[in-house]
Amino acid sequence: MSKFIEVTDENFQTEVLDATGPVLVEFWAVWCGPCRQMNPILDDLSEAYDGKVKFVKVNVDDVTESVGTYGIMSVPTIMLFKDGNPMETLIGVQPKPRLQEILDSYL
Repeated sequence: MSKFIEVTDENFQTEVLDATGPVLVEFWAVWCGPCRQMNPILDDLSEAYDGKVKFVKVNVDDVTESVGTYGIMSVPTIMLFKDGNPMETLIGVQPKPRLQEILDSYL
């Protein structure tokens, strides 16, 4: 069961920037094949890091302000925020071990 929160322009500040600790943000789109490839990896990670890392999804077709603010040009784009600051940006399908390494480095 996924632990992702759907984020909009209206709640991006509260859910991501005001959150304490690491927040993994996936910028995605319904029509994006590579985004679908990332789903099982991110679902597994959201379970494994439950209570340690907050996981949120941003649909680039619905959320324009945040997409523009962070210069999202490709999906999937995964950004890791910590205490409101963008720390890492990864574009495209990412292997699970790479994501684990990054998440562990911010815990």
